[in-house]
Amino acid sequence: MIALKNVLVATDFGEAADAALLYGLTIARKFGATLHVLHVANAVFSQALGPETLTLPTLQSDIENAARVRLAELLTDSDGSGPPTKPVVFTASSPSFTIVDYARDNNIDLIVTGTHGYTALKHALLGSVAERVVRMAPCPVLTIHHPEHEFVRPDTLVAASAVR
Repeated sequence: MIALKNVLVATDFGEAADAALLYGLTIARKFGATLHVLHVANAVFSQALGPETLTLPTLQSDIENAARVRLAELLTDSDGSGPPTKPVVFTASSPSFTIVDYARDNNIDLIVTGTHGYTALKHALLGSVAERVVRMAPCPVLTIHHPEHEFVRPDTLVAASAVR
């Protein structure tokens, strides 16, 4: 039997991440698990200008606060039928390492993440957070390539909540 107590959805607030959140919500609800939703905000100045540069804490703070507001909007549960949720924002220059570390530190049973499906050239130049997470994760990873094939649909969620 599969027992999931903690499901992690990593989000960059893009379309693929929105699809991953739908899967994560559905899985967490089905298993009675806590849903952790993690956004890794870019460490803007250390990434763009190097570690020697002084960061402007207010700008970084504004970025993190905007991410928290966005997570709160995504996780608003007007009818109270959703799973317990834990919105998390970290600042780092490596989203993949942060996601994997969070999963390890919080006993995550499943990571759900979107993937952009880059072409070979773009993938070679930019890399893939999802691919690195799959390689390093301490637990199974479900990658959602939006909009290829979706088996969780909004009408399915309505039907599932009516059965509970």
